[in-house]
Amino acid sequence: MDAAMTPELEPHEVLEADLLIEAIWRHYHYDFRGYSPGSLYRRLMRARDRLECESFSQIQHLVLRSPAAFGELMGFLTIQVSEMFRDPEYFRSLREKVIPHLRTYPSVKVWIAGCANGEEFYSLAILFREEGLEDRTIFYCTDISPGALRNAQAGVYDQSRLARFTENHRLSGGRTSLSDYYTAAYGSVVFDKSLRARAVFAEHSLVTDQVFAEAHLISSRNVLIYFDRVLQDRAIGLFGNSLVRGGYLGLGSKETLRFSVASDCFDDFDPGEKIYRRNLVPVPEISHAA
Repeated sequence: MDAAMTPELEPHEVLEADLLIEAIWRHYHYDFRGYSPGSLYRRLMRARDRLECESFSQIQHLVLRSPAAFGELMGFLTIQVSEMFRDPEYFRSLREKVIPHLRTYPSVKVWIAGCANGEEFYSLAILFREEGLEDRTIFYCTDISPGALRNAQAGVYDQSRLARFTENHRLSGGRTSLSDYYTAAYGSVVFDKSLRARAVFAEHSLVTDQVFAEAHLISSRNVLIYFDRVLQDRAIGLFGNSLVRGGYLGLGSKETLRFSVASDCFDDFDPGEKIYRRNLVPVPEISHAA
């Protein structure tokens, strides 16, 4: 189902869901008000079932009184589905077309915006190590979910996912064996902590926070599809203000800059893999009523 499609809800359920989102913003200061309704409502419905609540209003009653319950709800509201070297051709394009340009910089800063449970970060860390660029790179891994950041820092994944990770790595042009980077035990794999030596993990919201660093590459894939148009413009504006001249922006396969008010700030670099390059056009003033 497309993220923009809205599940069937009764009018009173839509009202309850919207009031819950407003309550989360006013009480916890996490702003989901600009998220695509279709995707947001589906996740709230899953949370309602998992939390064994009869209504969205009951979820609201629960999370306003229980930070632990709110933490569980956050696991549903934030996007944490990914895999290592997802869309291998994207990583092959980074390896073959973007890395040669990044090598010309004395130091490199990479922002993984919406890092979820860390699969994208470990993919990039391994790629940069294989290409000899890891030692002069800092990776900023941000997400709105504290739970997701803890998982990303742990670097532990179910062993059943490993075959897919390994095949993706091979298809991405990997120069080594993925098994060089993890230890397997008791049904899980733990990725080498040395991969995290150049990483900074921090909470950051594309909805409410500002630019915090100058980046040479921003990889934010399959995040914008969950935002409405206003919020997409805000996030793309942040990326435009963060990237150095000639810096690169990688988006998900279903995402585009075409309709953004900041689209003129980027040139196509590898349109097939949704990789764009920052040009000299100033980022327009973009506001998001919070």
